[in-house]
Amino acid sequence: MGNDPDRYAETLSGFGLGAEDLAAWLESGLGDDAFEDWLTDRIARRPRGTRAREVYGAEEVHDFARQAILAALELEPGERLLEIGCGGRLLLRDAIAAGAVATGIDHSEEMVDLARERAPGASVVLGKAESLPFADAAFDGVAMSIVFFFLDQPVGVLQECRRVLRPDGRVAVYTTAPELRGTPAAPEPLASRGHFYTDQELAGIARRARLHDVAVRSDHGGQLLTARAG
Repeated sequence: MGNDPDRYAETLSGFGLGAEDLAAWLESGLGDDAFEDWLTDRIARRPRGTRAREVYGAEEVHDFARQAILAALELEPGERLLEIGCGGRLLLRDAIAAGAVATGIDHSEEMVDLARERAPGASVVLGKAESLPFADAAFDGVAMSIVFFFLDQPVGVLQECRRVLRPDGRVAVYTTAPELRGTPAAPEPLASRGHFYTDQELAGIARRARLHDVAVRSDHGGQLLTARAG
């Protein structure tokens, strides 16, 4: 792609990004070989910019995943939920509406700010899924919505989930199935920087993390992993 801003602008436009994002890329000082990683972060892995706030703050973003997760967790009033990769706040908001006590964590500063703004009743912190800054047995449920795809240490993250869950606490993870690779749901370059698992592989990861009652349900390319801390 070289140093031609027009070429970068064309690629960014294909993802709904514009002049603000082009300026951010050019100001980054990164070389051409880093562009696709930078773009993956900008769009989905560590969202930033006006477009990211619009996408992740929209009412309909990942609503199919959110609804599946909440139905699986069946949160009772007063139960404590942790959402890893809380993004724009919608799952936190809906959990609070159901009477739960909601906490979110995200490694994107902009998404933390957005979640704090949009779900003021939730506690939202900046941090990493691989090292959750919470005490043992602090939560009744843990949720991840379109986040697992980007985790490089999935077993370790699920072990952390098990640690912060009370005995018999629930996990619900919604992720993207292999058949969606290369589709608008998982386009390049994001697809090459994510991790796809068959249902059997996904269940195996949960069992390696010593979770119990593991189940995976697939529906039109979406996978819902459910399990208990045991």
